[in-house]
Amino acid sequence: MAKGETTSARTGAFVAFRYRNFTLMWSASLLSASGTWLQNVAVPFVIYRITESGAWLGFTAFMSYLPMVLTGPWAGALADRFPRRRVLIATGLGQFACTTLLWLAWVAGERRIGVIIALLVANTFAAGLGVASWQAFVTELVPREHLLNAVTLNSAQFNAARAFGPALGGIVLATMGPGWSFFFNALTFVFMLAALVLVKVEETVRHRAKDAAGAVAEMWQAIRYVGTQRGIAVCLLVVFALGFLGGPLFNLLVVFADDVYGVGDGAYGFLAGCMGLGAILVAPLIAGPGSRLRRSRLIVIAVGGYGLALVAVGLAPVALLGAVALLAAGAGYLGISSTLNTTIQLQVTEAMRGKVLALYVMVLTLAMPLGSLLQGWLVDVVGVQATVAGAGVLMLSLLAWIRFGSGGMLSSMDDNPRPLRSDDVLAVAEAESVEAAVDPI
Repeated sequence: MAKGETTSARTGAFVAFRYRNFTLMWSASLLSASGTWLQNVAVPFVIYRITESGAWLGFTAFMSYLPMVLTGPWAGALADRFPRRRVLIATGLGQFACTTLLWLAWVAGERRIGVIIALLVANTFAAGLGVASWQAFVTELVPREHLLNAVTLNSAQFNAARAFGPALGGIVLATMGPGWSFFFNALTFVFMLAALVLVKVEETVRHRAKDAAGAVAEMWQAIRYVGTQRGIAVCLLVVFALGFLGGPLFNLLVVFADDVYGVGDGAYGFLAGCMGLGAILVAPLIAGPGSRLRRSRLIVIAVGGYGLALVAVGLAPVALLGAVALLAAGAGYLGISSTLNTTIQLQVTEAMRGKVLALYVMVLTLAMPLGSLLQGWLVDVVGVQATVAGAGVLMLSLLAWIRFGSGGMLSSMDDNPRPLRSDDVLAVAEAESVEAAVDPI
């Protein structure tokens, strides 16, 4: 948009696309997220075919997600202290290098599990350092009055990628092999870096950020604050259970496809895509009628549905029934995450909002690797069906406890200490797009 151009007339559901900077970054991010899902489908396939071990699947997921937790304080400091476009270029170059090395190693015949995991860990470190900068960078791409629309479209882009990305990944895997999945993912970073070079924003150095030690201290402050807020505390409890019990499911789908259903590689990708598709299909229902329900009631429906879906996935004897259960799992996940985010935004004080949201995302990204490690080991001990069904039973047990046996803990989610404001709605969308970026569901 030319300097001085008015924005008052720019309205509509896709108004953010009127701005060149946002359109460039949104398009490149869609390609990059789709490429990431191609790799996310190929990696469990490769690990399981090399090792034939659920424990190795779990360990690989653990090592792939853990850097997201460890880089949290540094990522925030980078986003606040340095021009965000430059941070994204640097981290994008790191991811491009790691994914290119993974592709070259694979086509050269490298099959040592340690080499593959090391490259995945390095890639996740680079991604983790850039997550906060990308979320903050959105505010520089459009005017303030259209920021909510931009963040909402950004969140939709992540959800769209995780719906069709795994299905496309299954097709590439079945017809061309894992090497091409790694190659296409590396190629998408070229488009991302090109978009960052073409974007024109004012690069100002910020001095309000603290060093890593200060960021860690603020995180402890957020933990102490959450201890005084029952509604927010139950949100963190539920999101930990969501990541710990449900997060490993995506990486275990290759075991279902190979050992339970006996389907081809393309069907494996279709199963993975069902989870994202379920989230997209239920979104209008959650945004419409669901918004008029009490949050405690909505979380009962969503957690109950998610737990039952996990049990159904574990018990499904054929791929078709498993796909239906995975659709329900994706729907339940979106219902849980949107309700938890909204609850936190209504109850947190303004001074603590950023820190509590950061804690929320860190709890989720810590729960996923821990759950993957444990469930991967259990797959080798009791089998994948019993492991996933058992996770569903535990999810339902947690729901029963917070509903009936926690002294009214669940009802605290309905408290409204202050009215919902436009900035709160914006922060909900931002937090949900961060979840979509790091969550495998």
